[in-house]
Amino acid sequence: MAEILFNLVFPLAAPFWFLMIVLPTWRWTPRIVTSPLIALPAAAIYVALLIPQLDVVIPAVASPHLAGVAELIGTADGAALAWAHFIAFDLFVGAWIYRDARDRRIHPLIMAPILFLTILVAPAGFAVYLGVRMLGKHRGVDGAESATAK
Repeated sequence: MAEILFNLVFPLAAPFWFLMIVLPTWRWTPRIVTSPLIALPAAAIYVALLIPQLDVVIPAVASPHLAGVAELIGTADGAALAWAHFIAFDLFVGAWIYRDARDRRIHPLIMAPILFLTILVAPAGFAVYLGVRMLGKHRGVDGAESATAK
Protein backbone atom coordinates (compact mmCIF):
# COMPACT_ATOMS: atom_id res chain seq x y z
CA MET A 1 0.00 0.00 0.00
CA ALA A 2 2.81 2.43 0.82
CA GLU A 3 4.26 2.10 -2.67
CA ILE A 4 0.92 2.84 -4.31
CA LEU A 5 0.42 5.96 -2.20
CA PHE A 6 4.05 7.00 -2.71
CA ASN A 7 3.53 6.80 -6.48
CA LEU A 8 0.22 8.67 -6.29
CA VAL A 9 1.11 11.66 -4.13
CA PHE A 10 3.23 13.72 -6.55
CA PRO A 11 0.89 13.28 -9.54
CA LEU A 12 -1.87 14.75 -7.37
CA ALA A 13 0.25 17.84 -6.70
CA ALA A 14 1.81 18.22 -10.17
CA PRO A 15 -1.14 19.97 -11.87
CA PHE A 16 -0.96 22.81 -9.34
CA TRP A 17 2.79 23.20 -9.87
CA PHE A 18 2.14 23.23 -13.64
CA LEU A 19 -0.37 26.05 -13.24
CA MET A 20 1.97 28.14 -11.06
CA ILE A 21 5.02 27.65 -13.28
CA VAL A 22 3.71 27.30 -16.84
CA LEU A 23 0.38 29.15 -16.69
CA PRO A 24 0.90 31.68 -13.88
CA THR A 25 -1.16 34.44 -15.49
CA TRP A 26 -4.02 32.28 -16.80
CA ARG A 27 -7.19 33.67 -15.24
CA TRP A 28 -8.03 30.36 -13.50
CA THR A 29 -4.60 29.80 -11.95
CA PRO A 30 -4.92 32.34 -9.10
CA ARG A 31 -8.47 31.17 -8.41
CA ILE A 32 -7.30 27.58 -8.06
CA VAL A 33 -3.96 28.15 -6.34
CA THR A 34 -5.24 30.56 -3.71
CA SER A 35 -7.04 27.71 -1.99
CA PRO A 36 -5.04 25.93 0.70
CA LEU A 37 -7.13 22.89 -0.20
CA ILE A 38 -4.79 22.15 -3.12
CA ALA A 39 -2.47 20.45 -0.60
CA LEU A 40 -5.31 18.38 0.88
CA PRO A 41 -4.92 15.31 -1.39
CA ALA A 42 -1.25 14.97 -0.43
CA ALA A 43 -2.10 15.60 3.22
CA ALA A 44 -4.79 12.92 3.04
CA ILE A 45 -2.25 10.45 1.67
CA TYR A 46 0.08 11.43 4.51
CA VAL A 47 -2.65 10.69 7.06
CA ALA A 48 -3.45 7.38 5.36
CA LEU A 49 0.22 6.42 5.64
CA LEU A 50 0.54 7.78 9.17
CA ILE A 51 -2.34 5.97 10.87
CA PRO A 52 -0.92 2.43 10.57
CA GLN A 53 2.49 3.71 11.72
CA LEU A 54 1.40 5.83 14.70
CA ASP A 55 3.04 3.47 17.17
CA VAL A 56 6.40 4.04 15.47
CA VAL A 57 6.01 7.67 14.39
CA ILE A 58 4.82 9.19 17.67
CA PRO A 59 7.85 8.06 19.70
CA ALA A 60 10.20 9.11 16.87
CA VAL A 61 8.81 12.65 16.70
CA ALA A 62 7.90 13.12 20.37
CA SER A 63 11.49 12.67 21.44
CA PRO A 64 13.48 12.98 18.23
CA HIS A 65 17.03 11.82 17.89
CA LEU A 66 18.91 11.22 14.68
CA ALA A 67 19.10 7.43 14.94
CA GLY A 68 15.36 7.11 15.63
CA VAL A 69 14.35 9.37 12.76
CA ALA A 70 16.82 7.64 10.44
CA GLU A 71 15.37 4.29 11.42
CA LEU A 72 11.84 5.51 10.70
CA ILE A 73 12.69 7.04 7.33
CA GLY A 74 14.90 4.06 6.47
CA THR A 75 11.85 1.85 5.94
CA ALA A 76 9.60 1.82 2.87
CA ASP A 77 6.64 2.93 4.98
CA GLY A 78 8.66 5.69 6.62
CA ALA A 79 10.07 6.91 3.31
CA ALA A 80 6.56 7.02 1.78
CA LEU A 81 5.34 8.93 4.83
CA ALA A 82 8.21 11.42 4.58
CA TRP A 83 7.63 11.83 0.83
CA ALA A 84 3.92 12.60 1.33
CA HIS A 85 4.90 15.10 4.04
CA PHE A 86 7.37 16.79 1.67
CA ILE A 87 4.90 16.94 -1.21
CA ALA A 88 2.05 18.36 0.90
CA PHE A 89 4.12 21.04 2.60
CA ASP A 90 6.21 21.88 -0.48
CA LEU A 91 3.01 22.56 -2.41
CA PHE A 92 1.60 24.64 0.45
CA VAL A 93 4.81 26.71 0.57
CA GLY A 94 4.98 26.93 -3.24
CA ALA A 95 1.42 28.24 -3.39
CA TRP A 96 2.24 30.86 -0.76
CA ILE A 97 5.31 31.90 -2.78
CA TYR A 98 3.18 32.12 -5.93
CA ARG A 99 0.53 34.27 -4.25
CA ASP A 100 3.03 36.52 -2.52
CA ALA A 101 5.03 37.03 -5.71
CA ARG A 102 1.85 37.96 -7.62
CA ASP A 103 0.90 40.44 -4.89
CA ARG A 104 4.35 41.97 -5.20
CA ARG A 105 4.22 41.90 -9.01
CA ILE A 106 7.38 39.84 -9.35
CA HIS A 107 7.60 38.74 -12.97
CA PRO A 108 6.60 35.13 -13.73
CA LEU A 109 9.89 34.54 -15.59
CA ILE A 110 11.74 35.24 -12.34
CA MET A 111 9.35 33.08 -10.39
CA ALA A 112 9.33 30.00 -12.65
CA PRO A 113 12.84 28.80 -11.73
CA ILE A 114 12.24 29.62 -8.06
CA LEU A 115 9.05 27.58 -8.03
CA PHE A 116 10.79 24.75 -9.88
CA LEU A 117 13.55 24.83 -7.26
CA THR A 118 10.85 24.73 -4.60
CA ILE A 119 9.43 21.53 -6.10
CA LEU A 120 12.84 19.88 -5.87
CA VAL A 121 14.23 21.28 -2.61
CA ALA A 122 11.57 23.45 -1.01
CA PRO A 123 13.56 25.05 1.81
CA ALA A 124 16.18 26.23 -0.70
CA GLY A 125 13.49 27.55 -3.06
CA PHE A 126 11.83 29.32 -0.14
CA ALA A 127 15.15 30.90 0.88
CA VAL A 128 15.88 32.06 -2.67
CA TYR A 129 12.39 33.53 -2.93
CA LEU A 130 12.82 35.43 0.34
CA GLY A 131 16.07 36.83 -1.06
CA VAL A 132 14.34 37.95 -4.26
CA ARG A 133 11.52 39.37 -2.19
CA MET A 134 13.94 41.40 -0.07
CA LEU A 135 15.77 42.67 -3.16
CA GLY A 136 12.41 43.72 -4.59
CA LYS A 137 11.66 45.83 -1.53
CA HIS A 138 14.96 47.63 -1.88
CA ARG A 139 14.49 48.15 -5.60
CA GLY A 140 10.81 49.07 -5.42
CA VAL A 141 9.63 46.19 -7.64
CA ASP A 142 7.21 44.73 -5.12
CA GLY A 143 4.29 46.83 -6.29
CA ALA A 144 4.01 48.74 -3.01
CA GLU A 145 4.53 52.44 -2.64
CA SER A 146 7.53 53.25 -0.50
CA ALA A 147 7.09 55.44 2.56
CA THR A 148 9.37 58.11 1.09
CA ALA A 149 7.36 58.29 -2.15
CA LYS A 150 4.20 59.47 -0.38
